[in-house]
Amino acid sequence: MKAKYIGLVLFLISGNVARPQDNPPAQEKDQPQQQQEQKRPTLGPAPAPSLHGPRTSSITDPRKLLTVRKIYVERMDNSLGEKLIEGLAKSHRLRIVADPKEADAVLRGSCFDSRRLKSVRSEVYLNDRNGASIWQDSVRRPYNPPPLQAAVSESADLIVTHLAESILEADRK
Repeated sequence: MKAKYIGLVLFLISGNVARPQDNPPAQEKDQPQQQQEQKRPTLGPAPAPSLHGPRTSSITDPRKLLTVRKIYVERMDNSLGEKLIEGLAKSHRLRIVADPKEADAVLRGSCFDSRRLKSVRSEVYLNDRNGASIWQDSVRRPYNPPPLQAAVSESADLIVTHLAESILEADRK
């Protein structure tokens, strides 16, 4: 019985010694080190850091985003729509209109406050007149302290900042 175990162990050891797996195949040895590094899987280039926290916005259509001049803001929960109108009016990049038919794009979304989690989650979508997505953002802010309305104001400021950054990014491309 011991002889069987000893024979099995020797067989397994001799198999691993005969064919080491650490050495790359002969064709990969011939390739320069640079090409081997390029073959490694990646998640793409790292996004540029933002001065206003992690990037939560994304541009769906950069060309359409650059053509937007007039925007209609729909009503949203917790007065987020009104706060966005105030912030966008200060930026002077976009003109706020009162009729969605006059607008190049419509900003719609929601602002949900969770009293149990003491956080506000705002999701905003910018769509063209036909409903095609141009840009979107999702912001989560804690409250209590600060009070709910202060957290909603901070969310609106972040959304306006993210939109301005996205427009600049689309302009660079």
